[in-house]
Amino acid sequence: MLEIDSLIAFFTASILLALIPGPDNIYVLTQSIMQGKKAAFMIIFGLCTGLLFHTLMVVIGVSLIFQTSLFAFTLLKIVGATYLLYLAWQLFRSSNSKLKFNKNILVDYKKLYLKGIFMNITNPKVFIFFLAFFPQFTNEKIGNINLQILILGLLFIISTILVFGLIAIFSSTLSKFFTNSILAQKILNRLTSFIFLALAIKLVITKQ
Repeated sequence: MLEIDSLIAFFTASILLALIPGPDNIYVLTQSIMQGKKAAFMIIFGLCTGLLFHTLMVVIGVSLIFQTSLFAFTLLKIVGATYLLYLAWQLFRSSNSKLKFNKNILVDYKKLYLKGIFMNITNPKVFIFFLAFFPQFTNEKIGNINLQILILGLLFIISTILVFGLIAIFSSTLSKFFTNSILAQKILNRLTSFIFLALAIKLVITKQ
């Protein structure tokens, strides 16, 4: 079983990641404002179904990497760390950007759920991010890596439902807050960019 400190650190990081204004949570926000909370929650459930798919893919990928050569492991570290540094830089640069809303209107709840799934599973960046992010909170010494990845995936999904659900419920207040407060966006983006930077460094120094 994963140590409680690792679980708390992972869950905290996941909450912060879910809070960053991006295509997914902005889409949830706009759907809640324009079509109601039920529509927003259908999108959330679709996105989380996609996250479950990526988690299973990471279980397969990480399992293979841990069982293969030092070259494959080193390559993963380089690619993962580079991507995390890229995300950190992107967040740092976007600290002063204003949010823009997507005005698409969808009324079919089933289609909203399926769109949430499609939005997630067709985004290869989610898999790459999971592959770089999840293994840093696992520990080979305490047991099954695959089970640890699944637990982390479920925690990530719970954090997404929690944050996105609150966004849907408090959509009116949040839309005004995040669209009007550049300072709030800057603090959140820069805090998370430093987290990505720390994770990239940690990944580079990790040994097989």
